[in-house]
Amino acid sequence: MTLSALPRRVHLRPEPTGPLATALTLASRSVPVLPLRVGKAPFNNCPTCAKNACGGRPNMKQAGPCTCPRPCHAWAAATSNPDTLRSTAWASAWRQATAVAYHPAGVRLTVVDLDHADAVTWAHAHLPPTRTVPTTRGQHWIYQGTMPSTNGVRPGIDIKSRMAYARWLGPGTGRLVALPDEVRALAVKRTPARPAPEVTAAPARDADGTCPHRTPAYLNRGVAMAEERITKAASGVHATVYRTFLAVLSTHGRCGCLTDAHVARLFAASQAKGETLRHCTDAWANARTTLGL
Repeated sequence: MTLSALPRRVHLRPEPTGPLATALTLASRSVPVLPLRVGKAPFNNCPTCAKNACGGRPNMKQAGPCTCPRPCHAWAAATSNPDTLRSTAWASAWRQATAVAYHPAGVRLTVVDLDHADAVTWAHAHLPPTRTVPTTRGQHWIYQGTMPSTNGVRPGIDIKSRMAYARWLGPGTGRLVALPDEVRALAVKRTPARPAPEVTAAPARDADGTCPHRTPAYLNRGVAMAEERITKAASGVHATVYRTFLAVLSTHGRCGCLTDAHVARLFAASQAKGETLRHCTDAWANARTTLGL
């Protein structure tokens, strides 16, 4: 028998198990997924991407891997590419993974995360029935359509859609229905629930007693520019919100013209980018303290 006639060894790739197997199944259905570590949290950015030193992904409005080959940037790392999921760069994360998450907006979905029994009871009374998935303490209600993700819209209720991830807990039961106005309204109604800090005290006036801004149009233009700056933030949203609040207050915070309605507009823009009401309030208070207001 010649050497060429000897049987060759066939090296077969072992079939994946655990979270990776689940992730590959979802990816085959075009669902963008990522691994979760202990505590249901995404993996931290690698040293190259730590503190967004890499600048983050160029387009944070869509799911998919960043330029780094590792599963960095939390929800933005979600991908349905099986080669990426099986890659060496992701291998360590899968070995440590305890669960799989997916990017709801990546498949045109919104998840209403009901964290306890009282939240589930409230949902049954106020939201249209849809597909439901049981969780450890409550339920996920899933709707067809996307919206900004917002945490704490009501006690024990978060909305996970754009720029967010949700833990995969199975396909659920029930008929999937279109995202209703009742869910969209949850995010809109958050700001009035806790009034933004008032901007008062010593109004700054010119010698003749008039406001230095001359006309309301100047103030409205400034607030609109601030809203746009927050809305267009592609990364570092926390820092952008604080710097924007600081800029608005430094220009308009002493004359007495800045109203709660203006502040509510800034808070709404920040919450649409995923900020919590508490962070908005803290950032506003910190900016006022920095300026001595």
